[in-house]
Amino acid sequence: MTVLHKHSPGATDPVNMPDFSRIDAISFDVDGVLTDGRITYTDAGHEIKSFHVQDGAAFKQLMRAGIHVALITGRSSSTVTRRAVELGIDYVYQGTSEKVAAFREFLAGSGVPAERAAHVGDDLADLDVFGHCGLGIAVPNAHPELLRRAGYVTTLEGGRGVVRELAELILRAKDAWPYP
Repeated sequence: MTVLHKHSPGATDPVNMPDFSRIDAISFDVDGVLTDGRITYTDAGHEIKSFHVQDGAAFKQLMRAGIHVALITGRSSSTVTRRAVELGIDYVYQGTSEKVAAFREFLAGSGVPAERAAHVGDDLADLDVFGHCGLGIAVPNAHPELLRRAGYVTTLEGGRGVVRELAELILRAKDAWPYP
């Protein structure tokens, strides 16, 4: 794993920022990263998840800029499948207890070397992936062990626009941010 500078939540010092221009692929855990981590079941047994609308637009911006994206989650959910289809995300790994294997498959499919890839997580199942990518990213409400090993900690908590935050950082670093 490439060691990048630690960024603490809320810090704005560019000296401590990782080099986001090196990121050509990024994978995301779902529960706790794209959502706030809560899972709601209806009386009829249906699962409800809430996604931030700005994250959807950010996924599309990343993909338009040539950044490969993936969802890697230990749970399986038709809601996640639907969201991925709506956004055009091709790399979706659900129900996987081996996140590293899914991450490697994503990299092989995208042709991006591990040192130019990032993974965003919130819990212990994401730790192994951190050891196989160039930049491990945690949300501020992640497990303390993940926070200790993260090369960057987002300012926003899971479900609150994490993808939007990271998309802007990556695209600005690559001089691909479409707004003045």
